[in-house]
Parts: sequence; structure tokens; C-alpha cells
Amino acid sequence: MAFYWRFIFLYSKELPLMTKNLVLICIFAGLTAVLGLIPAIQLPVGAPITAQNLGLMLAGGILGAKRGFLAQGLFLILIAIGLPVLSGGRGGLGIFTGPTVGFLLAWPIAAAFTGYAIEKMWANLNFIKALIPCILFGVLIVYVIGIPVLSIMLGAPLDKVIVGSAAFIPGDILKAVIAAFIIISVKKSYPLINS
Repeated sequence: MAFYWRFIFLYSKELPLMTKNLVLICIFAGLTAVLGLIPAIQLPVGAPITAQNLGLMLAGGILGAKRGFLAQGLFLILIAIGLPVLSGGRGGLGIFTGPTVGFLLAWPIAAAFTGYAIEKMWANLNFIKALIPCILFGVLIVYVIGIPVLSIMLGAPLDKVIVGSAAFIPGDILKAVIAAFIIISVKKSYPLINS
């Protein structure tokens, strides 16, 4: 019986599709890690300004909701096992006890929502239709989850943390614009989301 299941698994018609999905998920987890090589701008308090959240917008926008979620989930697993994949070469379980944990845990959720919205508009996707989900979900969901957690972890009033987080908005909007351009380019040349 074990031979039968091994045979089914090895020669299944689904295997190439499963392999392709696994490779894409790993590539986008790796892309998010590579974006951490771009030097971060450290602020006196809170999360550093980094290019890595561009990775979550690209994962959701290019791979779709499910694979985008899994790519960012894999990235969090890589952090948890101690690989230095965050900007500045940080990694390990200690990251998940720090004040920026809410932002990190929001990444798979934001990738999923971004991907879902783009999947729904895939047939007639243009730059604006790609930009709106990148901003609404790729940026705002991260803020909606991350800022309250940052406030709790720092013991700071929520309104002060919101004001302090405003420094990130211009950079995040720029990253959303870059992501939208890349998503549209990939859609035209090598679409990975089925319409």
C-alpha cells in the first residue's frame, strides 16, 4: 500500500503544479529577504524604514492571495528559525517579542488581501487598479495591525504612536507605486494569476 501512495505522489499530474507553486512561494519569500539587504533607515523608536514590505505587495499582487500569504508566512518562519533575513541581519524568535511584531505578523494577511483584490480585478487590471490594493491592503492593513501592537508593547498612547508612524507613509506610498508598476509589468509579460 505504501508503494501505491508513493507512486501516486511521484507520478501525479498535480505534481508539476504543486512544484511550481512551491518554487514561486520560496522565490517570493527569498525576494522579501533580499529586499532586506537594502539598508534600513532606523528611527529613534519603532520599526525601521525598510524595503521589505515591498515584498509583501509583490507577493500578493503577482502570486495571488493564497501563494502570497504562504510566501510571507514562509518568510516569518525563516525569521523564527533564526535566519538573518530581516533588514540589518536580524532574525530569531526574539523578533517576535519586540515592539514591531504586529507589523511582521500583518505581512501574510496584507499579502493575502492585496492578492485577493488584484485577483478580482485581474482581467482588466491597470496601474490604478493595482495601486489601490497595494495602498489599501499592502500598507493600511500593516498599519492597522502593527500600530496598536506597537502602542501596547511600548506602553505609549495610541495617538502618539499614530503620529510617530506618519513618517513611514511617504515611503510606503512610494513602495506601493513601485509594486503596482511591477505587478502590471509581470501581468503583461508573464502572468501568474489566472483570470
